[in-house]
Amino acid sequence: MGSGDFAVTITRKEVVASILPLHEHWLPFSNLDLILPPVDVSVFFCYRKPTKRENFTFASVVSVLKKAMAQALVSYYAFAGEVVQNSAGEPELLCNNQGVDFVEAYADVELRELDLYNPDASVEGKLVPKKKNGVLSVQVSGLKCGGVVVACTFDHRIADAHSANMFLVAWAEIAQSKEISSQPSFRRSLLNPRRPGCYDASLDNMYVPVSMLLPPTDPEPGADHLISRIYYVTAEDINGLQSRASSGGYRRSKLEAFSAFLWQIVARGAGENAKRCKMGIVVDGRSRLSDDHEGECLMGTYFGNVLSIPFGDASIDELTSMPLCWVADAVHDYLERAVTKDHFLDLIDWVEAHRPEPALAKIYCDGTQDGAAFVVSSGQRFPVSKMDFGWGRPAFGSYHFPWGGDAGYVMPMPSATKDGDWVVYMHLLKSHLELLEKEAADVFKPLTSDYLNFDCPA
Repeated sequence: MGSGDFAVTITRKEVVASILPLHEHWLPFSNLDLILPPVDVSVFFCYRKPTKRENFTFASVVSVLKKAMAQALVSYYAFAGEVVQNSAGEPELLCNNQGVDFVEAYADVELRELDLYNPDASVEGKLVPKKKNGVLSVQVSGLKCGGVVVACTFDHRIADAHSANMFLVAWAEIAQSKEISSQPSFRRSLLNPRRPGCYDASLDNMYVPVSMLLPPTDPEPGADHLISRIYYVTAEDINGLQSRASSGGYRRSKLEAFSAFLWQIVARGAGENAKRCKMGIVVDGRSRLSDDHEGECLMGTYFGNVLSIPFGDASIDELTSMPLCWVADAVHDYLERAVTKDHFLDLIDWVEAHRPEPALAKIYCDGTQDGAAFVVSSGQRFPVSKMDFGWGRPAFGSYHFPWGGDAGYVMPMPSATKDGDWVVYMHLLKSHLELLEKEAADVFKPLTSDYLNFDCPA
């Protein structure tokens, strides 16, 4: 493995704002923004030093990134604002072009030495910035080998992965003097509650007002804890899981098969006293809320959160004794109830009925109540292949999201190295990861510089 033991020196800090003046205004949170806790999400991209660009220097990289950022913030002005509370005590976005904290750094490590399998040591607190102001922070780190790491940390309440991906792609397009392929829409009216509102009672089992949560308790000394790891899964193994998960003429999706396989492993490691195990899957509601081509275009460029986290709750005995196809059917069944327009309209109305009290997805804080719990979020649209700022595609890219909840979090993404392979970021209990590496080492392989071909020239 590589190293997590290296020094990072901050060489410069500044604020990058939009190049055009912005009329200060308020942008309200939608009801689907309001069910997100104040957590930050990080994303980072690793670039080799290009061999065919004589003018490639760290200074030139920073200059391109800052100039393109200032232009991207004209359209994506939400990322240059700040979150404040309104008179009802709810968060709102003040669009005031406060700007984005932009940090330049030097990491005393070569790209091939980075221990990306263990991002808690190599990435956390080193290569991704801690957001202190505003809603977005950026850090660009030069490496000993001449490579570069570009990282962003953003407030999840402002943007989901779909929205962040739009911004990242636009930033890269502007850097190459291309037209932005996707202009964001901030039309909150697309997610207005119905009058009168109504919702299915099942949402009371999926979401919970914060006042109903048990107060947090300090962990016992030596208690199991959540850690982060990154693995890769080959296309052959993903296809194999999909075949095993499909039966009776029903072909399950790759995500359903992958999630079912992981659900079984986590259930086996849930502990002697655990009776049940829960798994949630993040669902993007954009396509579900679109009735026609016009609606699809509007929702496709909507900037904000359009997410729900349905979850399944099954007994340990069932999950560990039944075949993978049975578990995959269970995953499909609980997802099917939430991938509808009615579900998202109901969720918008559910939040409206509970405002101004904040609420959360129940599984976010369900990791230690009644056994194990974790969430899978598909990152298959992660734009790693599109993040070319003018010096080539990234050699690697990943989200980094130790989200602070009680439940675990898993994000599979497309590999930047081999078509069809997945890179999987996992934030799970240490015991669960140890079991996974013991029982499924043939599927989940620790991410290494050899797999990523970091020694190959760009």
